[in-house]
Amino acid sequence: MMQALVLTGQVVDITNLPIHLKNLFTAEKLHYQPQPPAQGLYLLYEESGLALAKAGYKGVVRVDFVQGTARHRRLFGGGELLSRAVQAKNQPLVWDATGGLGRDAFVMASLGLDVVVFEHNPYVHALLADGLLRARADEQTAPIAQRINLHYGSINLLEPTQKQIPLPDVVYLDPMYPQKQKSAAVKKEMAYFHELLGTADAHNDQALLLAAQKFARKRVVVKRPANGVVLAEKTPAFQYLGKTTRFDGYIPL
Repeated sequence: MMQALVLTGQVVDITNLPIHLKNLFTAEKLHYQPQPPAQGLYLLYEESGLALAKAGYKGVVRVDFVQGTARHRRLFGGGELLSRAVQAKNQPLVWDATGGLGRDAFVMASLGLDVVVFEHNPYVHALLADGLLRARADEQTAPIAQRINLHYGSINLLEPTQKQIPLPDVVYLDPMYPQKQKSAAVKKEMAYFHELLGTADAHNDQALLLAAQKFARKRVVVKRPANGVVLAEKTPAFQYLGKTTRFDGYIPL
């Protein structure tokens, strides 16, 4: 069973928290205390938004679509290789089945695409929901954030006949893999996420790719390091190559 994390920070009235945090309390996956725990990961709630923090460490991980890298991409462009991989010019409906911090989902939404995001970890889902809430409150990012529809859960557990969510033209996957960037921020982020989520699971990768191929109407796109191994040992039908990243494409089943 997943251990409940502590929520700390500027919380005055728990009943007035956003719904994504209330849900964690209801599911008994979160409890509040005024001060951070002595050790381990915890959630920090403050004016700048919800963040994942670690006792004894200064850095935090927060989903921010308004400032930082997301703002730079919004103002100066980016994501050309991703755009080609998902065939953005054809305006596909995309399922991002590995939501994470939502960066690629936001890039695709910035390209004018409707994106359905799935995230199965309750804490990562809460971080992403919090980031989207703040993005929808900002006039510059609201039109983009409105194109992102966030769901809690995994496509592995969906039935192909379910009608609640329109079937995608493209399913996008960015499974966790070891990062080699030297950026301190990336190291911190991946260290926190590895501690929260664990390392990559080959069996889960196979199930995820299979589910993606069953749901996708046109293609499955998998993000990998430029020199990384293919997902689930399955040879892609096509590839889009970049300097540090590549996108492997698979045909639906």
